[in-house]
Amino acid sequence: MVKLLAEPAPAKINLFLRVVGRRADGYHELDSVFVPVSLCDQVRVEIRVASRAAPDTSIALRCDRDDLPMGAKNLAWRAADAFLREFGGAARPSHVTIDLRKEIPAGAGLGGGSSDAGAVLRMMAALCRVDDPSRLSRVALGLGADVPFFLSPHVAHVGGVGERISPLGLFPPGARAPVWQTPLWMVIAAPPVEVSTAEVFQALRPAQWSGPAPAEHLRAIAAGEIAPAMLQNDLAAVAMARHPEIAQLKSALEAAGAAAAMSGSGGAVFGIFASAEAAAQAAAEMRPALPQTRFYVVNSLA
Repeated sequence: MVKLLAEPAPAKINLFLRVVGRRADGYHELDSVFVPVSLCDQVRVEIRVASRAAPDTSIALRCDRDDLPMGAKNLAWRAADAFLREFGGAARPSHVTIDLRKEIPAGAGLGGGSSDAGAVLRMMAALCRVDDPSRLSRVALGLGADVPFFLSPHVAHVGGVGERISPLGLFPPGARAPVWQTPLWMVIAAPPVEVSTAEVFQALRPAQWSGPAPAEHLRAIAAGEIAPAMLQNDLAAVAMARHPEIAQLKSALEAAGAAAAMSGSGGAVFGIFASAEAAAQAAAEMRPALPQTRFYVVNSLA
């Protein structure tokens, strides 16, 4: 028997990213707001279930990008493998096929690989009828700090190394969960560089940590009232020193009228505009002057 699911795997931007400390194991503690956006990879997972449980499961990964790592070097493949190790049991399928169609640029701070892994985990859970969110979150965190967010990507206040996730928004009458009031229209600009997250964190110094976001910033963001001063990214100075293109894109977006910041450890920069039309016009005007940069007009997802 064959079972399959297909879902979009959205990119995210870090509306802000602030460093609050460093743990004994060397990992940095962060304070951030993650916002999923309409720029998405497409992920399809197919499992083949034999009449009797297979002692081992083969995993195949197909991708439309031949420059990305395959097999155990790919985070989506590792997500399937980690799921099977944790939940395989008596219902272990005989074969898993993952098909990736990539749109999110790699090494841009947009979480593309982590989103693919999160999509694989949640689809494997659905296909194998696993309902254990806490164990699934532990598996996700073992794959990468951003992966737990992508198990259910909604606007969230994220802390720790990525494991503390709180939905962000307001509670309208009758709502069971927070609702983010205002969709954002953005231009995401991805320069032709891949930034090493590890190198950025290694070069970061405590003097560059800004600490947790003020509570009034979180209240304003939940209400959709976002000011440029809120878009703090403590990693930006380090990344921009290595890749000046990032700073140039931020300045270009600001000159076009956006509130702008780098996402994650870079190198993508996002600019928030007042409307879809303003975002589209800004992207159209910037493309001819920056032909090596990929521009995406996107909206936030709740």
